[in-house]
Amino acid sequence: MTVLLESSRHFGEIAAANGKTMKPSDALRSHREDIRRVVEQNRTRNPRVFGSVLHGSDDEGSDLDLLVDPIQGTTLMDIARIQNSLQKLLDVLTPKSLPDRFRNQVVAEAIPV
Repeated sequence: MTVLLESSRHFGEIAAANGKTMKPSDALRSHREDIRRVVEQNRTRNPRVFGSVLHGSDDEGSDLDLLVDPIQGTTLMDIARIQNSLQKLLDVLTPKSLPDRFRNQVVAEAIPV
């Protein structure tokens, strides 16, 4: 099973405390190691990006979309910890939350964080 991590927050709003707006692709570059660390610490692996960040069409109002693979023993609490740890960046959803019409495409095109 693959788990979808999707941001519903705008990075421009998050970065506004720093006095500048930030596209999700910039936030990914800034937080790449944090995302990898949190994913690995919570019994998941293989974080991958998809969507507008992947295609280079993101802007300050875009979402950051990530997929992760649970490993044996992964629980909903692990997913909740990822969400809590990265709450300024991500919301956690399951792949079944994606519409059937593009779920396979998202999983196929996603690239490693």
